[in-house]
Amino acid sequence: MSRGGFILASWSQLDRMISRVDVVLMVLDARDPLSTFSKRLESIVRERGKKLILVLNKSDLVPRNVVEEWKRYFMEKGYTTVYMAAARHMGTLRLRRTIRRVAPLLPTIVAVTGYPKVGKSSIINGLKGRHSAPTSPYPGSPGYTRHFQLYRVDKDILLVDSPGVIPVEGGELERVIRGYPIEKLEDPVLPAMKLIERIMTYHPDAFMEAYGVSERDPLRILEEIAVRHGWFYKTTREPLIEEAARKVIRDYHDGVVKFYIRPAWIRDIGEPYDQGEGDR
Repeated sequence: MSRGGFILASWSQLDRMISRVDVVLMVLDARDPLSTFSKRLESIVRERGKKLILVLNKSDLVPRNVVEEWKRYFMEKGYTTVYMAAARHMGTLRLRRTIRRVAPLLPTIVAVTGYPKVGKSSIINGLKGRHSAPTSPYPGSPGYTRHFQLYRVDKDILLVDSPGVIPVEGGELERVIRGYPIEKLEDPVLPAMKLIERIMTYHPDAFMEAYGVSERDPLRILEEIAVRHGWFYKTTREPLIEEAARKVIRDYHDGVVKFYIRPAWIRDIGEPYDQGEGDR
């Protein structure tokens, strides 16, 4: 299903893909892992008896001690967890080693999954590298040629370059800012204001640091950003806050606006299924 530029995979497609792989990577945004954690995907992986690795991506946008806290948080719940910054090519070798360690057999087939804007494509490209090439279907796994493309990462790892991304399951804010391309949002102001409130809950000075804006009210912040960039309505000359709203959402995804959550600041997500030791 296409949503204005995003190709969202259906749950039936994801289930079919997971049934044909050995290891599933769930890519999370290291700044807010729980909001990008898919309980439905985890359920499918568990039901299919596959291995799951949580990948805390964009770890370069989070203090090292915070991402280490998140890694411990998930490991204590039984998840194999690694962190990386795929866009900066950091952590790929660690991820490959973890895949080999948890794989039930070698060579192994791996699928990369995740919500929009978590860096799924960067991880796929990092694993594939410059010299990877499509390979023939893995013996005993018919159907790949019709639905998925396999790439050989190395002699031990085959990667499914899967179509689409996970449908966003989180709260309304996550569904809007991740589930739709920013340029396609009919009214970006309301979600941007909610995002500003959320960011300032954890980082009160985030907009002063990013834009030099000292306002505390979300609407006033948008107005000030628009004024500073010279964005005005042609007829009324009032600040064009819609453009400022899109910028805030875009800058949030790009890490321009400082934001992260620590495990101690959130409520527990419940006990995961038992899949063995974490990445210790």
